Amino acid sequence: MPAIPEKYLDLTKKKAFAQLATLMPDGSPHVAPVWFDYDGEHILIDSAKGRVKDKNIRRDPRVGIDILDPDNPYRHLSIRGRVVEITEKGADELIDKLSKKYTGLDKYAHRAPGEVRVLYKIEAEHTHAMG
Repeated sequence: MPAIPEKYLDLTKKKAFAQLATLMPDGSPHVAPVWFDYDGEHILIDSAKGRVKDKNIRRDPRVGIDILDPDNPYRHLSIRGRVVEITEKGADELIDKLSKKYTGLDKYAHRAPGEVRVLYKIEAEHTHAMG
């Protein structure tokens, strides 16, 4: 089953933000808005090595994602899944692609000196859609 049902594929083309939930060491949730992409099989998220979500995912790959339709806040897609791959390969290209999608800029403008970008591939285990 694809990560995103066909009826909701349009959300991958819009400037829809995903709310990414990861688990803190004590089991409490950490939720952060993120840019995302979809490769037809996996949700792709990009972050910087060493950030809270990076540390959480490396320790526990279970995640939750909620994608809200920016044109209709009553329409959303919720995904429970796990990160099946963590890699630096392709992460720089992905953050630039996401920058173009979300800001119109060809290059990600908020890179810190020495920052290492990381790409996370998320496999859906359960989806729930509304609207």
